[in-house]
Amino acid sequence: MATAQELNSFLQSVDKRAFKRTVYQVRDEEAALDIVQDSMLKLSHHYGDKPPEELPMLFHRILANSTLDWFRRQKTRNALFTNISALEHAINADGDDFDWLQTYASSNPEYVESSAETLTERKQLLQSIEKEIQMLPARQREAFLLRYWEELDVAETAAAMGCSEGSVKTHCFRAVQTLSKALKAQGIEL
Repeated sequence: MATAQELNSFLQSVDKRAFKRTVYQVRDEEAALDIVQDSMLKLSHHYGDKPPEELPMLFHRILANSTLDWFRRQKTRNALFTNISALEHAINADGDDFDWLQTYASSNPEYVESSAETLTERKQLLQSIEKEIQMLPARQREAFLLRYWEELDVAETAAAMGCSEGSVKTHCFRAVQTLSKALKAQGIEL
């Protein structure tokens, strides 16, 4: 059974990575923050009494389900509000603009560079990589982020995604191949 301190420590250890992963998926910073916070609340409320070693798998599964729920709600909302906005557009010629999330570079002091040119190059490289990650199919992106961003092993990733270990390996392989080709096409070699 996880103590309150163990649960708190776990949540603090995953909050930034979970947020970034969710931003990649939903492409909306505020929605990503809500999804991560809701997932953390669900974990602590429903599974806070589980052993500490089970918390990562449970959290990532809850986060994945919460993200899917968000997409379902967005689909319904977009269908409804698209029809309403068509009516509003007929009445009022004004349209709504949506601001999509702009990615940002690390604020870690050990990565601070001295030259503006180096900073700009690094930021452009990060933006290119993040753009390519966002363009991956949803399951490949999820497997890639869980394996390489969250550093889960294949079994943990499979449990979090609700699929077989073979599927995780296939999704990761395809994601790495796609990213590699896309980045090489841009002249980026890692």
